[in-house]
Formats: sequence, structure tokens, C-alpha cells
Amino acid sequence: MTDVLRRGRASLAFSFFAQGVAFALLVTRIPAVQSRYGVSDALLPVFLAAVPILAGVGSTATGQLVKRVRPGRLLRWSQPVVLLSLLGVGAGDRVAELAVALAAFGLAVGMLDASMNMLGVSLQRAYGRSIMLGFHAVYSLGGILGASLAWAGAHWHLALWVSYLPVVAVLLPAALVGSRWYVDADSSAAPGKANGKADGKASGQAGGEDGGTVVFRLLLPLCLVMTFAYIGDSTVSNWSAKYLQDTLGSSEQLATVPFNVYMVTTLLGRALGDTGVRRFGAVAVVRLGALVAALGFAVVAGAPGPWVGMLGFTLLGLGLCVLVPQTFAAAGRLFPGASDQAVARLNIFNYVGFLVGSPLVGALGDAWSYRGAMLVPMALVLVTSVCAGSFAPRPDRYGDGHERPRTADVGRGGNGL
Repeated sequence: MTDVLRRGRASLAFSFFAQGVAFALLVTRIPAVQSRYGVSDALLPVFLAAVPILAGVGSTATGQLVKRVRPGRLLRWSQPVVLLSLLGVGAGDRVAELAVALAAFGLAVGMLDASMNMLGVSLQRAYGRSIMLGFHAVYSLGGILGASLAWAGAHWHLALWVSYLPVVAVLLPAALVGSRWYVDADSSAAPGKANGKADGKASGQAGGEDGGTVVFRLLLPLCLVMTFAYIGDSTVSNWSAKYLQDTLGSSEQLATVPFNVYMVTTLLGRALGDTGVRRFGAVAVVRLGALVAALGFAVVAGAPGPWVGMLGFTLLGLGLCVLVPQTFAAAGRLFPGASDQAVARLNIFNYVGFLVGSPLVGALGDAWSYRGAMLVPMALVLVTSVCAGSFAPRPDRYGDGHERPRTADVGRGGNGL
């Protein structure tokens, strides 16, 4: 079964990587998309807001679908839709075609994000040790590659479909082949019927001593952490260049550096994060990450010049990078009998934070100052350290608080789709 788990881990890591590439290719070419379709500045925010809203709908639907369909199957078919809809964004000519492509992208990406993290949580449980940060590190690597490809396309003035087609042509068949080895390590043997009646046990809802119900009151601290983490992330993504140039007086060229630095430090932090969790525990890693991220915002807010500001964005990457993967893992530990539903519900707050973060900082910056606006995500990230107790390992029947692989569940591996 070790080979089954290794193949499952590698194939899921590739899905994270492909999603990082696809998402970066879309968001970094928004100006080119706007120019291609002639979308006005007034209409553009509507399109941009529709994607995360529809992604939340897709994530919610996934929480219901996994009661009858394995997460691996949902991931197998949602990833091609994401890639094809990305190509559709680059190949269309009319605004209506853009709306259809972005709607498909949003719905599919919500299903994709939820199902990927469901499989990651179940694989971590099967391994009995922290591996979630590694999956998100590969996602960050894909994001760096996607942003680099987008830069090349813009530099050489390539049409969007010319930039997107080779990427989709490589990633789509590779993702479909890799999906053969997904491992639904916590899934029931087969959703369906037994003795002529529905067996009532969905994927990720295997019953057991913990039941299969997600209690939102218990999940709420993790939802807050997810929201605040993405408010911080969207602040960096949307405002770092403007802040460095307009507030700290950098050149236009230098203003493009902070986001790249943030992505690289995010990758490094996630690559090393699983080792930190294994050695010091999730609570300590999350609390340290929140404090480092808060320090980063404080440095950005008080920076006398652009180079100190970049130091702040570097700290933000190192601090924020651990929060999201550990939040998904904590949801799986909190509701072992309904981990898929918990992950799907938690994933919605990814998009809530994304929707709230950028307008919040922009409104505060216009009404007050952008230095002062940076203190708001700093305060929200500090709240995460208060919620860190929710990341503690849940004691199991051995009584020592360590996660252990469920041998019977691991035996259900293979593609099984």
C-alpha cells in the first residue's frame, strides 16, 4: 500500500501544480483579457467578482456531491473544465463568450479546490503525518511558473490563445493520466446501495465514532482563519505594486518585485513547513506564522522606503504561507467522520476573504491612508494566533494525540473512480 499512497500523493501534487499554473495565467493577464474583449473599467469588477462567487457555489455543490461521488472523480473531471475554460477565455471574441468561459472557470475551480484539499486531507490522515503544506508548495511553484509564462506572453505580445494553448495541451492529458492514481484514502468502499437500500455513507462521511455531521460552531474559528489569511493574501496580490510605487516612491519596474518575492517566500515556507509541523506541532507553526505575517504588515505600514517595504512583503510570504494548508488539515482532524463536507464548507471562506480583502484595503486607503489600511489585515492576522488552539491534534483512540493511518481505509486506494 506504500506504493499506492506514493502514487496518489504524486498525482495529487501534480493537480495542485496544474491549478497553480492555470490560475496564475488567468489573473496575471487580466489587462490583456480586458483589452481583447473591450470590457470597460466599470464592468471589469463585475467579472472579477463573479469568479470567486461562482467558485463558492461550486465548493458548496461539491460538499453535497461527495455524499454520492468520490472526491477523486470530481477532481478528475473538474480539472479539465478549468483548463478548457481558461483556453476559452483566450479564444473568444465577444463579451458573452467571456462571461460563459469565466462562469465555467469559477464553478469548476470551486469544485477543483474543494476536491483537491479533500484528497489532501485524507492522504495526510493515511500517512499519519503532515504533508498538506507540500501540496500547497507545489501549487505556489505552479503559480510562479504560470506568472512567468504570462510575463513571456506579454513581453512577446502573444495573443492570449497562443499563450494558453501550449499550456493546456501539456497539462490536460497529463492531469487525466495522473488522475488514475488518485487515492480517496478516507472514502467508503463504494457509495451506492447495500441490500437494496442506500447505505447512507458518503465519501468522507464514513460514520464511525465521530459521526458524519459538521457542526458549524466548531468550524467557525477555522473559517475566520481562512478568511483572514486570504484577506492578507489578496492585499499583497492587489496592492503591493501600487503601495510600493505610490506610497513608498519606488520606480514602476521595482514595484513589480514584491509580489514575486512574496510568491518565492511562500514556496520556501511551504516546502519547509511540513517539517516544522512534525517537529513542533500545528499550533506552534500557525501561531508563529500569524505573528510573522503581522510583523510583515507592520513593517510594510511603517516602511520609510521601498527596500524596507519589500522586507515586509518577504515576511508576509513566510508567515501567511502556512495558514491555509494547516486550516484544511485541522478541519479534517476536527471532523474525521465528515472531513469532505468540512473541507468544502471551509473552502467557501477562501473566496470570502478574496472578495473582501482588496475592496477593504482600497476603501480604507482612499478614505484614510494606505499605510493605515495595512494595519487592518495586520490586526485580522493577529486574531489567527488567538484561534491557533483549534489546530491542535485531536486525540485518537490511542490516547496520545497522534494521527495514524487507517489501514482499512488505505486499502481502498487505487484509482477506484
